[in-house]
This record gives sequence, structure tokens and C-alpha cells, in this order.
Amino acid sequence: MKVFVCIKQVPDTETKIKLKPDQSGVDFTGVKWVMNPYDEFAVEEAIKLREGGKATGVVVFSVGPKARVVESLRTALAMGADDAVVIDAPEDLDSSVVAKALAGAIKAEGEFRYILTGKLAIDDNASAVSQMIAEYLNIPQATVVSKLEIGDTSATAEREVEGGTREILELKGPAVIAANKGLNMPRYASLPGIMKAKKKVIKELTLDAVGASAADVRVKYKGFQMPAEKPAVKMLGGDAAAQAHELATLLRNEAKVI
Repeated sequence: MKVFVCIKQVPDTETKIKLKPDQSGVDFTGVKWVMNPYDEFAVEEAIKLREGGKATGVVVFSVGPKARVVESLRTALAMGADDAVVIDAPEDLDSSVVAKALAGAIKAEGEFRYILTGKLAIDDNASAVSQMIAEYLNIPQATVVSKLEIGDTSATAEREVEGGTREILELKGPAVIAANKGLNMPRYASLPGIMKAKKKVIKELTLDAVGASAADVRVKYKGFQMPAEKPAVKMLGGDAAAQAHELATLLRNEAKVI
């Protein structure tokens, strides 16, 4: 069966974020968009499964303004994915609606073995869509996965938990698996792959076609503001004893943490 991958297009990490004059949202003028870095691990793992004979094909899905989002889908195609699907949607959907749209598109696409995603998107850090997809599809899920082994009927996922320890789960397929850094090393798209991806037809869907709607949004942002400027660094002078005394005084009287 096929492996499906859900990706998101996000601003490049080097992009300087600006707010709209009325602080109603982010001004995306001049922003460079890229595939979410954690989703690259998911795409790579799916391609490896196909190359290893454990999947018959790789289909990549994404939700967002189709004129922009198709660029990241073509990046996945250039890496080696077989097909791509874009669900045309506004920029400001919440995680639940995105997951609902992806789940609807996945159901329409047909049978699959596993769904791979990144553990989170670096723009909103919500870390919620993969779990919600599993809920909509009523299948098991594991997130923050840094090692994955696929068997005939189940998958063994090793995931990071707090304190530096690791947890090992066995999931019966189909299941959703959210990739973490360390799962693999994503390949670079080859020139032949890039040329081939440019000619690929990307399937286009609407929110209505996959059973979702912008009216389903429950979480709305009312305003944005940039973080406050950090105060200048205060350097302490004198010998070690004088520095320790001054530091303790500052922590007590200024920072008020002791």
C-alpha cells in the first residue's frame, strides 16, 4: 500500500518577521517560504519505505493557499515522492480544521499503510495536527519519533520523552507517525528530480470537497505583538567574591528571584 505524508509550508528560519500596521497579523510581504524542516524527515522516511519495498508509492498532502503551497509540494516531488495533493484554503485555519481537511483528503485518496508528518511546524509550534488527524481517522499515532521500524503488520517507533529517556511503542497499521530530528538525513533534490517535479500535475481539492470549512475555525488570533526588547547585559567586575556578592544582590533586589 501507499504511504501518505502531510507537510506544511512555513517561513524560512532566516526570515525577519514583520507585523501588519494594525497588528492584526503577520505581514508576509517578501517572506521566503520553505517546507517545514520536520516534514522533510517525514518525506525522506516515506521514500525510504518505498525504496525498501515496504510501500508501493508516496503521496504528499498540504493545506494552504495553492498558489504558494505547491512550491513545497514540488520540493517533495523532487526529493522522490510520486504524487501530490493540495487542499486550497485560507492562511488562517486552526489546527483542527487543517487536520480535518487532511483527513478528508486522505480518505478520498484511498487505502494507505502509514501517514507520516513532522512532529510540529516551526511557525506556530502547535504540535497538534498529527494527533488530530489520527483522531479524525480513528487510528493509532506516535509523535516525536526518532527511530522507526516497519514490519508486515505493525510498526515499532522509538520516541523521545522528558528527561532524556526514550519510549518504544508498537503500532498496528494504519497509523500516524510524526517524525523528529534524527529519524534520518533528508536527501537533496537532484536536478533530474527538480525537472521532473516541474512537469508533475498536482491534484487540487477545495475545503468543501474534503468535508471541511473555514467556518469550522474555533481558534482565532485577535492581535499580535513583537516581544519586548531585551535589556542590555550587565557586566560584573571585581574578583570572584565581589562578583558573587553583586550577583546575589541583583538577583534579590532587581530580578527578585531569591
